[in-house]
Amino acid sequence: MTIKLSSFGAAREVTGSTHLLSIDNKKLLMDCGLFQGKRFPTEERNRIFNFDPKDISSVVLSHGHCDHCCRLPYLGMLGFEGNVFATPATRDIAGLVMADTAHILEKDFEWLKKKKADYPYGPLFRIRDVLKILDQFITLSYRRTFNVMDSVKCTFYNAGHIIGSAMPVLEIGDGKRIAFTGDLGRKGTPIIHDPEYLPAVDYLMCEATYGNRLHDPIEDACRQLASVIKETVERGGKIIIPAFAVERTQDLIYYLHVLNNARKIPKIDIFVDSPMAFNATSIFRVHQECYDENIHEQFLIQNKNPFGFENLHYTTNVEESKRLNENKNPCIIISSSGMCEAGRILHHLKNNIEDPRNTILIVGYMAEDTLGRRIVERQPEVKIFGQPYHLNAKVKILNTFSAHADYNDLIDFVKHLDLQRLKKIFLVHAEDDALEQMKKRMLDVGVREVQIVDPQTEYELFA
Repeated sequence: MTIKLSSFGAAREVTGSTHLLSIDNKKLLMDCGLFQGKRFPTEERNRIFNFDPKDISSVVLSHGHCDHCCRLPYLGMLGFEGNVFATPATRDIAGLVMADTAHILEKDFEWLKKKKADYPYGPLFRIRDVLKILDQFITLSYRRTFNVMDSVKCTFYNAGHIIGSAMPVLEIGDGKRIAFTGDLGRKGTPIIHDPEYLPAVDYLMCEATYGNRLHDPIEDACRQLASVIKETVERGGKIIIPAFAVERTQDLIYYLHVLNNARKIPKIDIFVDSPMAFNATSIFRVHQECYDENIHEQFLIQNKNPFGFENLHYTTNVEESKRLNENKNPCIIISSSGMCEAGRILHHLKNNIEDPRNTILIVGYMAEDTLGRRIVERQPEVKIFGQPYHLNAKVKILNTFSAHADYNDLIDFVKHLDLQRLKKIFLVHAEDDALEQMKKRMLDVGVREVQIVDPQTEYELFA
């Protein structure tokens, strides 16, 4: 049995997670995510798979973030007819994220056609393509082994990254095991369970997003968040928070609920201005099997809603969103997209970025060539909707909120593997410096071999 591995996204970069496992004549895809970054090169990259979608037997989906699932509808458009395996919560989140992305792509196309009549591309996919691919989903809970295709079984382990996130462990033929972390989470985050450790495997494909960084302790999250809010309110400003609609927004709401209950922040209005975040929060309410014990003890047993309190408001229509920019009082606005590449956050940044009283609060990873990265780098002038704006607002970065493992988390995770059996770790989903540092740290703790994966390069696992 010949088994080969290759990556067509998230190799020496963070977005576009797409990894191909070739098992003799059959092909299995792990994730099928969207590239994010500068419009035109990214548009072209998202339309090229460099493999034939018709040849893919099945897809195993780690979780429902856009950069891991949002090319699935396009894969189906090009002829993929197999099953997509995921956890129940991932299926619900991925459906929401893909539908929202289809809406953004269609609106973006309409805007581009007005600006440039000869724009060569239509939307990458539409809502009908999302509905079609959702019909191909098969959902399985954690730790329930299932057949992916002939001679290949899979078991999902909890990755602790977002609700429903999973680490697939594939068992092939006579017991050969290959695991994929997807995005690995952190211990001690609110709402969802901690990541699980994996059984013995022969090969591991592992993310390394923060392979060169340590996060601030999660215990500091409330203290740091309260400090930013109080300082901004004293200046008479607004706190603008770009946040992924899934997980990050719910974590923020949870922390703000705790701070509000403890009267550790001023009593100000908090607006969640994202229809997708509102819908995602509804999915969180449904999938309580993913909650950790802390949520059950603090809220659910007492019949309280962790995602609702008196001064928290969800805005679901455009008119309500526009009125937020007329609000002259200090407030908190949480809006997507998390990397500031689309969505309502662009309007809030446009209206607030030049006011020095305001704070742009960064609570997540910002990939290269995104508006979010340019704000993190504090570039004095940034473009929003093609127009230049001076970055006068204060920029504050809180590393406590990341849902990704840092290098200590990753090393702890790896040290719990059977290093005698483990032949090699393949590193993906990171930029070069993080990859190089993570490789060194893994070798230092006794991993036999570590390979930084190059894009579209085939690696032989078993011959």
